[in-house]
Amino acid sequence: MSAALQSAPSVPFSAGAPLPPVVFAPIRRRTQLEACKWDVQVGDVATLAEFPLLMPGAVWRELADTAERLSAETFAAEAELQRRPELLGKLGLPRAVRRVLASSEALSPTAARTLRFDFHWTTEGWRLSEVNSDVPGGFAEASLFTRLSAEARGLAPAGDPIAAWADALARAACGRLVALLSAPGFLEDHQILIYLARQLAARACPARLASPRQLEWRDGTASLAGEPAGAVVRFYQGEWLARLPARHWAPLFRGGRTPIANPGVATLCESKRFPLVWDALRAPLPTWRAFLPETRAPRQAPWRRSDAWLVKSAYSNTGDTVSMRDQLPARVWRRVVWEVRSSPNNWVAQRRFESVPVSTPRGAMHACIGVYTIDGRAAGAYARLAPKPLIDFAAVDCALLVTDAM
Repeated sequence: MSAALQSAPSVPFSAGAPLPPVVFAPIRRRTQLEACKWDVQVGDVATLAEFPLLMPGAVWRELADTAERLSAETFAAEAELQRRPELLGKLGLPRAVRRVLASSEALSPTAARTLRFDFHWTTEGWRLSEVNSDVPGGFAEASLFTRLSAEARGLAPAGDPIAAWADALARAACGRLVALLSAPGFLEDHQILIYLARQLAARACPARLASPRQLEWRDGTASLAGEPAGAVVRFYQGEWLARLPARHWAPLFRGGRTPIANPGVATLCESKRFPLVWDALRAPLPTWRAFLPETRAPRQAPWRRSDAWLVKSAYSNTGDTVSMRDQLPARVWRRVVWEVRSSPNNWVAQRRFESVPVSTPRGAMHACIGVYTIDGRAAGAYARLAPKPLIDFAAVDCALLVTDAM
């Protein structure tokens, strides 16, 4: 064990004992059937943990308060960035998206803002790896699965983000149709939107799934198959939209009248290169500066020869481009080096933190606690575990439960 780990602060949460199979099996089945979590197995790994993470209420309040401060700072940075087109090129956005964001049309209105801040317990305390401000996922695991796990143990969940999201959308839509946009062929996204559609239906708010090509715009107002929409959910990554004709998606950013969740401006701080523009902003961002590790342009960091740094692309999903030299085969690392050197403006280098593992029934695991905020208020958490410091698509989903009164 390294000296850093020997002197590390103790992990402020713990893993609980596994639920008996006779108790856990119905929870798993209900999560599949009611919350549309169909991918509960990846290879030989069951992706829903039969044990929870247990967190004292004071620790959860600390994380929730931090996430709310981060949300306020993120919104302040977005408001400034959308007025500063000269900074957009530093974020790694596709040219078509930059062109729409730099236009003079008014920003499209917001139906609800949903963000997820990913925290890790390290040898230096809590550290933040990123914000999912564009298209955050994990709702089935953080909502129904966590609630059922809490009920089975007589404890409280950290929150219910799908309920908070559906409540905000129903208020924005005023009982009218909500159009749910996603990219064809992406099962995880479809799962979440079907779950959301069920939540909206329970609130007497109709919802239909569609692709951006199916949405019709007239004078900034969206409709689907001739029916006007009261709100649009853009569960379609902003950088992917640039591959489509702008007429299908530009009103999701600017010039629209129908409220959007999340509006296109959310792509700004989703960029992992967001820290590169901090010094050009008037917004002070003290919480961001305190929790995010040092971040530099690739040419300004020794990431190729030092394992103290990692690289990741400006826009990535489920950690798919987070690259650590000591965690990759040599041939894969050589390809990463080539890609970064070929297009450095699409990548960023970040100083690594040393994640402290927690003991679990599946062995020592590294945890990522993703805290949701809905319209700036903490709404729950998506907990994931992995045997290595990198939390990626193969991580195990875990219920985060609060052990005492909040």
